[in-house]
Amino acid sequence: MAEQLILALDQGTTSTRAILFDTTGGALADATRPLRQSYPADGWVEHDAEEIFAACVAVLREAMEASGRDVGDVAAIGITNQRETVVIWDKATGRPIHPAIVWQDRRTADACERLREAGHEAQVTEVTGLLLDPYFSGTKIAWILDRVQGARARAEAGELLCGTMDSWVIWRLTGGAVHATDATNASRTLLFDIEVQDWSQPMLELLGVPVTLLPKVLDCADDYGVTTADILGREVPIRGVAGDQQAALMGQGCVQPGQMKATYGTGCFMLLNTGEKRPVSRSRLLTTVAARVGGKTTYALEGSIFVAGAAIQWLGEGLGITGGPRSAEALARSAKPDHGVVVVPAFTGLGAPWWDAGARGAIFGLTRDAGLPEIAAATYDSCALQSRDLIEAMRADAPHALGGDAELRIDGGMSKSAWFSQRLADLTGMLVQRASYLETTALGAALFAGVGAGVYASLETAAAARPAAEALTPSLPLHQREAAYARWLDAVPRVRT
Repeated sequence: MAEQLILALDQGTTSTRAILFDTTGGALADATRPLRQSYPADGWVEHDAEEIFAACVAVLREAMEASGRDVGDVAAIGITNQRETVVIWDKATGRPIHPAIVWQDRRTADACERLREAGHEAQVTEVTGLLLDPYFSGTKIAWILDRVQGARARAEAGELLCGTMDSWVIWRLTGGAVHATDATNASRTLLFDIEVQDWSQPMLELLGVPVTLLPKVLDCADDYGVTTADILGREVPIRGVAGDQQAALMGQGCVQPGQMKATYGTGCFMLLNTGEKRPVSRSRLLTTVAARVGGKTTYALEGSIFVAGAAIQWLGEGLGITGGPRSAEALARSAKPDHGVVVVPAFTGLGAPWWDAGARGAIFGLTRDAGLPEIAAATYDSCALQSRDLIEAMRADAPHALGGDAELRIDGGMSKSAWFSQRLADLTGMLVQRASYLETTALGAALFAGVGAGVYASLETAAAARPAAEALTPSLPLHQREAAYARWLDAVPRVRT
């Protein structure tokens, strides 16, 4: 019998990638397509959903071709996606009625503020585990329904469908046969009751979203139908789906309470597995679904940093530091020690635990001898200091889960830098485990699909395929770490609205 393989489809914010894995978690082949971003107004970010699907088909084919393996060896496809990005499409034609609104988009900030001022946030948090912020999908859906002529009436008549990128891709890959999402993606919409594990009628009414639009909610390892034969030459089962951060949690092997990971991409997303009991955050962290497998739900605390790798991009695009991240890092490493410069990269507001959509970025502590090296160093440090914010909030909310011996497992583009990873350990005071294989999001999708296809007997068995990691211990003296954090805590309130 031929070795069973798993094909992962990772539909991200800036690219779409397919990776073919074997059952040990080894990557056999991959293919990537970049994704165009559109910025039609200040704070608005959009994607072309048709372009996304075309890229998905292309990378699936290219990865299989590059591997030289037979499609018949693929036991299943696993899908992971940028979570809160949402699209509405015509059920009959399959055409989107509006560009996809991306998770970074802030156009519904005023609507969220009105709901907050009306006293609805406590109920929203109780039902969904989330806060009223334009980050999440629900207000985006309502915005499209209210702005596209006739959309609301058509939605109520059952003529339209909506979903996050997983639902859109599944619907297209299956030829319109399956309209589904998984519990992790559903838990990011402001519309899902994370206790009941189903769409919430009170939330649907509050945000004005007809339930007829919404997909069926399945487990992360489940039956999502099969691709049409024209995609890869034969039908292939889709057996796993998870939002990108939950997929990365799985890819990092964080299947036990107290295990924590952070992914440093465009933003940074830190998740702490808290087990089967839903945690209650008093630090304005999110309570979210970590995974749902076999009908059993595990929960996580999550902190979201909106700007991480995007801040490093800004060094090149905004400040003219040429040569990409390597040049920016080299410049940062040349900065004077204890320079005192603080960069708060609130380009699209502040995420957890501040949740201030109106905050904007600033640089503090400039002196006559400060220059680009110091600003670059402070920009890198901002990612570590924001991570410290999240860790402190998690310690306050889940002291039993996050003990003194806890470690932070990291992945994503910024973790490629050994220097940044060490700086992260220094400024957070935590043991950092840097994954040697960085595409843990795709790996997590593959592992969920492997469970769904019966390749792995359990989540724990699948988690054994976690990549090896490099351990980095804090080396910065305590007084220097605390001084840097104190400067950060002094700077943040100055950019808030």
